[in-house]
Amino acid sequence: QVQLVESGGGLVQAGGSLRLSCSASVRTFSSYAMGWFRQAPGKEREFVAAISWSGGTTYYADSVQGRFTISRDNAKNTLYLQMNSLKPEDTAVYYCAAPPTLRATVRLETYIYWGQGTQVTVSS
Repeated sequence: QVQLVESGGGLVQAGGSLRLSCSASVRTFSSYAMGWFRQAPGKEREFVAAISWSGGTTYYADSVQGRFTISRDNAKNTLYLQMNSLKPEDTAVYYCAAPPTLRATVRLETYIYWGQGTQVTVSS
């Protein structure tokens, strides 16, 4: 069982930055790839970024490529999402999640462990 808790969300002006964290309560954090997803009001949950168990492989949605960076610290059981050059369309609830695999994946349906989400609001 993996328990995930996100933090770091908030209100920021367009062009600003935020760093999200996801703390995992699990004995073997390094046994899991991890991912970030987001859901805006009235929209479906969408993929943002994913990282392999070692951090050696990362994937990004086209909409955040070059602005967001996913990383992890396996010694601290923590996943991060550095978000720069934020835009109003990045406003959403951001979720961290884990699939039961070592390899990074962009497919939402493969993720079985989810956090409760953290709100990110970008004002124009």
